[in-house]
Amino acid sequence: MGKDKTGIIAKVSGLLYEHNVNIVDISQTIMGDIFVMTAMVDTKECDIRFDELKNALAEVGKSIGVQVSIQNEDLFNSMHRI
Repeated sequence: MGKDKTGIIAKVSGLLYEHNVNIVDISQTIMGDIFVMTAMVDTKECDIRFDELKNALAEVGKSIGVQVSIQNEDLFNSMHRI
């Protein structure tokens, strides 16, 4: 999430590709000038630990001025359960 600019999807998906992370589903929208993207990814073939992937995504986000985070599906589901 962050101010819309070219290259956000390319940078994030490029990093995921480099580490063998498959994008299963993705959606994005622009709210005013704020870019919001949500993706479900499969990390079964990822070649680095989850915490390393989380840090790498945060660094990519920082380099392009947006916030990028990842969380485990179980944690996501428990946080969004009604």
